[in-house]
Amino acid sequence: MGNFFKSLFSSPKAEETPGTVSKNDKKNFDIFKYDGIRAQRIGQFPYAIKCFTEALHIQDDFETMNYLVIAYHNSHAFEEALEVTNRMASLKPDNTVPYLTRANILLLMERGEEAIADCQKIIELEANNPLAWFLLGKSRKITHDVAGAIEDLTKAITLKDDFTDAYLLRSEILLEANRPAEALPDIEKAIELAPDEESAYLLKGRIREKLADLSAAADNYNRVLELNPFNTDAFMLLGALLINTGNPDDAIKCFDDAIELKPDFAKAYMGRAKAKELKGDKEGAAADIKTAGELHPEGEQPVAQSSFEDMYKGGIY
Repeated sequence: MGNFFKSLFSSPKAEETPGTVSKNDKKNFDIFKYDGIRAQRIGQFPYAIKCFTEALHIQDDFETMNYLVIAYHNSHAFEEALEVTNRMASLKPDNTVPYLTRANILLLMERGEEAIADCQKIIELEANNPLAWFLLGKSRKITHDVAGAIEDLTKAITLKDDFTDAYLLRSEILLEANRPAEALPDIEKAIELAPDEESAYLLKGRIREKLADLSAAADNYNRVLELNPFNTDAFMLLGALLINTGNPDDAIKCFDDAIELKPDFAKAYMGRAKAKELKGDKEGAAADIKTAGELHPEGEQPVAQSSFEDMYKGGIY
């Protein structure tokens, strides 16, 4: 694919008359755009970015800008993606796509106040857009406006009564606000709508723990592991529950299973160390702590991955 750039920018160009410039520009624009789309489909995001950028040097095009935002997002170049959404909003100020996209990117960057402004702009354009209300609730959660977040998510659910992610988020916020009894119906509705959603069972387990229904909590964590035996959060929550209920032997078995499935699972070694300490096995605990430190040196954090499709969760668009 790189040969096209070389030929376009390095080869001598035939003299163009005013009557042929537009046609040649359109041809070059299409080549750059569709080369970029092909590159993006096979995960070659740096090349896709180069193609889309060159296409936009020739012609402002809303669709190509949107493709460029996706490429930047998948490359974790969020600031660059925001700049392109600003151009999109300038080009089509009454189109909700730039504001939805920008709000999602701002939320990834934990910039809740700015995301709120975009959500409110969408609502000005489309008052009954459930995704806008959902994102507004998500933004208010970041800014610690619990009452506002719950109100916005309730509006989203009123507009779309099968909005799984809105039930999940409202349930999470209610749990964090120490209102587990109110959180329970929302998580049960989310599971009814998405019976294989791992995060829903994790959250239900945490709610059941808060309600002191520890057997039900363990059942939910085990359900997650049935769905996905590599779910690290389920191992940690179940192991911690077993430790807190005075079952270090069962906790050790839980962490043993986690380590067998994922030998580089540093947190599982730390969990097992805590269980061994509870049993009085100081030597075993020290060995696990040492292994965890070797696997996960201090200050080294795993890189969070996300897909562009997550920006439009809820099955609305």
